Amino acid sequence: MPSKSSLNYQQLQPIYLQRELLQYQRTLLANVGILVGLTAFGTLGYRFIEGWSWFDALYMTIITLATIGYGETNPLHFEGRIFTLTLIVMGVLSISYIAAQFTAAIANGHIYNIFQARRQRKVMDALDKHYIVCGFGRTGRQVTAEFAAEGSISFVVIDSDPVAIEQAELEGHPALQGDAALDNTLLLAGIERAVCIVAALPSDAENLYTVLSAKTLNPEIRAIARASTEESMQKLRRGGADEVISPYITGGKRMAAVALRPQVMDFVDGIIAGANRSFYIEEYRIDDSSYVGVTLKKASLRSQTGALVLAIRRADGDVIAGPDGNTEILQGDVLISMGTPEQLRALNQILSPLSKKTNVLRLPRMK
Repeated sequence: MPSKSSLNYQQLQPIYLQRELLQYQRTLLANVGILVGLTAFGTLGYRFIEGWSWFDALYMTIITLATIGYGETNPLHFEGRIFTLTLIVMGVLSISYIAAQFTAAIANGHIYNIFQARRQRKVMDALDKHYIVCGFGRTGRQVTAEFAAEGSISFVVIDSDPVAIEQAELEGHPALQGDAALDNTLLLAGIERAVCIVAALPSDAENLYTVLSAKTLNPEIRAIARASTEESMQKLRRGGADEVISPYITGGKRMAAVALRPQVMDFVDGIIAGANRSFYIEEYRIDDSSYVGVTLKKASLRSQTGALVLAIRRADGDVIAGPDGNTEILQGDVLISMGTPEQLRALNQILSPLSKKTNVLRLPRMK
């Protein structure tokens, strides 16, 4: 597995561009080698033909190659003049060739690509406790739209399609072109510092490989994957996905729910998604809190903050829906609460946010 320090700017580019940049890098090194070789050749020539000091020989070589025309450092013999003519011709040809190569590199965009890749590398290195969205198709775009609506979410988009990457950047999202199933791509996206990865690629196989790679590089990361079939859902779960979503199954269930309970679904949609919500749902984990062992009635969370505790998820996975005042808060509980942004922020002042170890708090923006 390559370490982060071994990755370079070329790996931020697609394969064909990597090859072009590598070829340009080799050409640049060859040009530098030509200049160094000519300088060494001229210095040695003046040293042994004219018997000059090393400094005088080097000085004469440089002004000759640069065609500055300061004049001879010391009087030249006939052999020295012949050598100088040869060095001038070689220098003019070499510098003209190098200038042509440099102009071609600018015209072909190689220089721009190098600086663009380095700028992108700095953006990726600055990401911390962020989300990674793999795939900027219909599903991925909706995911990023919801993340952007939250306001406090930092995330990066990965896609192999340059058109999708361009669209993501136009929408103001940090984006990385590459194969999300490859370790190098995930490392460049900061997988080791990320808290969650969303595999929304069009192929179930790609999503499976992406989840496997992500869990290998960061076993603590939360992986959410898209699946097209029930069989794929099972394989993705076995591959390490924490949650697997099928757009077809979920879409069918939601359509049925909207048909049977339209008002309920309107209310639910209004509190779990969108940028103009009046109420939000957030979750908080009880770790090392003074509220452990206290009932909800004695905790007085509702009276202190105004937020409503909708459910409690125990550490063993059991869920208590609509807990009453006698429900006791235990170590490791997750409180699912609903309220306005101000109420949830007040609740956060007295409770620890979910994923405390990564210090992640996904509260909505203040209006």
